[in-house]
Amino acid sequence: MVNFILIAICIIAGMLFRASKTLPADAHRGINAWIIYLALPAVSFKYLPHIVWSRELLAPILAPVIVWLGGWLLVTIYTKLKPADQPTKGSLRLMSGLANTSFVGFPLIAAYLGEKYISIAIICDQITFLLLSTAGVVVAINASKKSALSAGIVLKRVLRFPPFLGCVGALVLPHFIDISVVDPLFDKLATTVAPLALFSIGLQLQFKGWLSEFKNISVTLAYKLILAPALVFGLFFCLGFKGVTPQVAIMEAAMPTLLTAGVVADEYDLNPKLSNLIIGIGIILSLLTTAGWYYITR
Repeated sequence: MVNFILIAICIIAGMLFRASKTLPADAHRGINAWIIYLALPAVSFKYLPHIVWSRELLAPILAPVIVWLGGWLLVTIYTKLKPADQPTKGSLRLMSGLANTSFVGFPLIAAYLGEKYISIAIICDQITFLLLSTAGVVVAINASKKSALSAGIVLKRVLRFPPFLGCVGALVLPHFIDISVVDPLFDKLATTVAPLALFSIGLQLQFKGWLSEFKNISVTLAYKLILAPALVFGLFFCLGFKGVTPQVAIMEAAMPTLLTAGVVADEYDLNPKLSNLIIGIGIILSLLTTAGWYYITR
């Protein structure tokens, strides 16, 4: 119960600070920098060295890929029935195919299942980031035509992302040196992810102009919050996956759209107004839909 109260307090506090203009308009950028450069790498070092690898861990690896492929198919069919320009089509692909596995996912996984299962959620998060940095960048560049696509651009985005570097370091370094002496430091840094991420979300939530984009928003969120986790659930059922690990992966698939996907959409001018509306409305709705998926997957 405390975790749900924390979620509500942090998001509402962010919205109130935004409305009162107590903080600068871009204050969330500083908060996000702390999370990306310090807190998320610390989460990797806190959990990944202690994971016992098994067949069940295919679940958090497969889930983001299924969500991405399903989103691609959905947007392809939808835009044939309702034609859209290339920037809007690119925006819809990013918004439907990538889940908010860390900023929203980590706090909700901790609230529903327990903090220790963030060790599974972080695998989903790293696969999601790899999809954004590769397939997502390809979609953005092709839809915007702002710059030429090259393997160097994609590789540079991957290798410069601190959480990815933290993930690699957490998997490799413990095999060569004993890092247990700094575990208390990683614990302290990791605890800042949830409150700061949720506060940052509250600072960025916007809902103006949603009626003009109602159809695009509703189709995207129906997939992202309901159909995508249903696809993952169905595949895991067929594969015979059972237990908490696939449950975490399904819950992560049910999270709203990745905030960083909105940043990419804005950077490449892929209908950023639509992207921000999908992200904002999705976060609010996901507080209800993830509860449903929790009870279904139990």
